[in-house]
Amino acid sequence: MALAPALEGTQCEPVNVAWARDDVLLYAVAVGAGGEDPTSELALTTENTEGVRTAVLPSFAEIITRHARVDLGDIDRARLVHAEQSFRLPGPLPVEGRARVTSTVTDVLDKGSGALVRIEAEAVDAETGAPLASTVRALFIGGEGGFGGPRGPSAAPSAPDRAPDHEVTYRTSPGQALLYRLTGDRNPLHSDPVFAAKGGFDRPVLHGMCTYGFTTRALVATVCDGDPAGLVAMDARFTKPVLPGQALTVSIWRDGSSVAFRTEADGVVVLDRGTAELAG
Repeated sequence: MALAPALEGTQCEPVNVAWARDDVLLYAVAVGAGGEDPTSELALTTENTEGVRTAVLPSFAEIITRHARVDLGDIDRARLVHAEQSFRLPGPLPVEGRARVTSTVTDVLDKGSGALVRIEAEAVDAETGAPLASTVRALFIGGEGGFGGPRGPSAAPSAPDRAPDHEVTYRTSPGQALLYRLTGDRNPLHSDPVFAAKGGFDRPVLHGMCTYGFTTRALVATVCDGDPAGLVAMDARFTKPVLPGQALTVSIWRDGSSVAFRTEADGVVVLDRGTAELAG
């Protein structure tokens, strides 16, 4: 098994994607919105609340862009790990729309025990061509390192060495992964005990992007005063898996329009070196 040759710079054919209001509402509920208080976050979870307009969580950008996939070659997908994820938005995402999405491999880094492949996706409005979102997904593929390529820059600094400005705790439900998989990620690692055991887990684990979505909610609730339009960019590294039912605590440090964050599950860091950017 091996990565496709000359992978860096490879681009997939454009993919057409459409979403409706129900997709937006399902996504918000799947990342915990309204789970502890059904009357909170109504802009994310309802379409007919008096005086409330439906809004889209910014991390929904990954749902829009994830189906534009580059062929990585003949790799062992059991050794593929979602390592990093980011998004950047030129403006709030529409509640319903159609997009044309293209993905490009921007980096193939040699990490010794494996390769880190970074893929950037660009989504534009299918009718006007106006930019809607860009996302970057980094995948670590075990066993594909040692090819003599660049290692890439050193890791970004971790969270500031001071008390956080905000700290938010959400508890995931025991069935959280079963709900999140309805957004389209049907990886059996998150639902099939036999498949999870092959990966070394006692039971299915939560989707990393579900943890990411919970963290997005915490950022919106605190540094954006509950307005999803206030969050225009976010980047984080996945460090440990989360089990459905665990509590997630998001620690947030703000410095003007720049934000640092870290997410822990029962005291273990699961999202690290997080950074976010607020609307000016």
